[in-house]
Amino acid sequence: MSNGPGLFTDIGKKAKDVLTANYTTDQKLSVNSCSESGLIFTSTALKKGGLSTGDIAAKYKYKNVLIDVKFDTDSKVLTTFTFTEIVPSTKTIASLKFPDFDSCKMEVQYFHHHATFTTAVSMKQAPTVDFSATLGTPKIAFGAEVGYDTTSSSFTKYTAGVSVSKPNSCASIIVGDKGDSIRASYLHYLDQSKKNAVVAEITRKLSSNENTVTVGGSYAVNPLTSIKGKLNNNGKLGALLQHELVPKSILTISSEVDTRALDRIPKLGLSIALVP
Repeated sequence: MSNGPGLFTDIGKKAKDVLTANYTTDQKLSVNSCSESGLIFTSTALKKGGLSTGDIAAKYKYKNVLIDVKFDTDSKVLTTFTFTEIVPSTKTIASLKFPDFDSCKMEVQYFHHHATFTTAVSMKQAPTVDFSATLGTPKIAFGAEVGYDTTSSSFTKYTAGVSVSKPNSCASIIVGDKGDSIRASYLHYLDQSKKNAVVAEITRKLSSNENTVTVGGSYAVNPLTSIKGKLNNNGKLGALLQHELVPKSILTISSEVDTRALDRIPKLGLSIALVP
């Protein structure tokens, strides 16, 4: 859209992705296929704990409209329409869920060289409204978001953050949970390709006076294989291995170990994404 500051959700996202993205303790298999017309089909099977679920999704893009339809094993249908540039510099996202119509939502995003705004409204009888704004540039950005419940006439959330980005690093501070938590993170890239990185994150819960410190990193072993690791001051150690089996088909293995209770069985996760 523009070379502006990005959405509020982008503040701290790069560091968060290194520490959380693709880590899982579930078992997941997904298969993608694409027709000559550009219609993309995705079939997914997921085992989480003792519960197994699945879904089938279809995605199609026509001009500036992206249509995404998903059917799951709970007989629910989620349809998402994404419209780009209906009005210049905007993106409109409408999500419809059947039969749970209270989960339907409309979101409008506006992008400018020095500001971005988003407004999301739930489509239920007494809607909730979320609004966020970010001001600045790609190098430094200030943002805030609020959520308002029209039923109780009260704020459900208010959060503020700031981020500073350089070519080889980025840092952010976010005040969330209605002012009860502060999260500061720093990411530093170790190479120009930005595939190798180290991250440090500190979260403080003011009401309980608790601090959580997490360090982690990612490393590209070769063009097809990458590894990640993280450790926090509570003794939780996570590790991840990701390998491209064939072009665009990814195998991910992750685990979590409580170093303060080594007698417990580690949590293991496996994900296979196949693109024939």
